[in-house]
Order: sequence, then C-alpha cells, then structure tokens
Amino acid sequence: MEVNTGSHYRIREHSFSILCSIEMKHIFADIATATARQAGRPITFLFAILIIIVWAVAGPIFHYSDTWQLIINTGTTIITFLMVFIIQNTQNRDGAAVQAKLDELIRASAAQNALIGIENLTEDEISEIRDKCLARVKNAGSGAQKNANKKARTAINKTE
Repeated sequence: MEVNTGSHYRIREHSFSILCSIEMKHIFADIATATARQAGRPITFLFAILIIIVWAVAGPIFHYSDTWQLIINTGTTIITFLMVFIIQNTQNRDGAAVQAKLDELIRASAAQNALIGIENLTEDEISEIRDKCLARVKNAGSGAQKNANKKARTAINKTE
C-alpha cells in the first residue's frame, strides 16, 4: 500500500500560505489604517512643518550643500511613495465598505436589486444607468406633481 505524502504536504503548504496571506493582509490593513489615521492628525502636520523648519535653519550651517538638499528630497520622496499605497489601501477598503452597506440597503429596501454591483461596470455603463434613473425621477416627479395638483383641486372644490 502506497501513501502519497507529497500531495498531503502540498495541501498543508497551500493552507499555510493562505493563512499567512490572510494574516499579512490583516496586518497590512491594521498598519495602513493606523498610519492613515495618524497622518491625518493636526499634530502630524505640525511635526512635518517642524522638520521643514529645522531643515531650512540647517541650510546655512551646511552651506546649502547638495547633501543638505538631498536629505529633504530623499525623505519626502520616500514618505510620498509609501503614503500613496497606504492612502490607496485605506480608500479602497472604505469604498468597499460603503458599497457593501449601500448594496445591503438596496437589497433590504424596495429599490431595484439590479443596481447591486454596478460599481464594477464601466463609466459609460454607469452613466447610462444614472441617466435612466434621472429620467425615472423626472417622470415620477411630474406624475406626482400632477397627482398632488389634482388632490389639491379636489380639496378646494370640496370646500367651496
């Protein structure tokens, strides 16, 4: 009787990589959220201003050398590069959470369930749907206005 330990090892390895991947995503999400939250605080902005002031004051001390300029250029480039990914990750998660909430509201209400998931369409397709919705609103609005006017006329006629 032959036991295939190779496939069992691959399954276990694959499960481990999935768990590590999920754990890494959670760790990155936690770090990105904390960093974005801290970066948006007023004290962080003041700290950045302080760094720039210290750098500017150090200019005459270092005779405005290339190294002096390189320090601020390199620092700001690295911070900007990293913040792009952190902010994008935070916005993606926030957008997905808002979309999930909206989808649930649509699903639970009398709204059209066909609108669930339209965020995956192209801009032109979304624009077409938006135009159709606006047309329905205008039609419903004019119909509702006519109905309201009719009720008002009926009420006035009853009082006369």
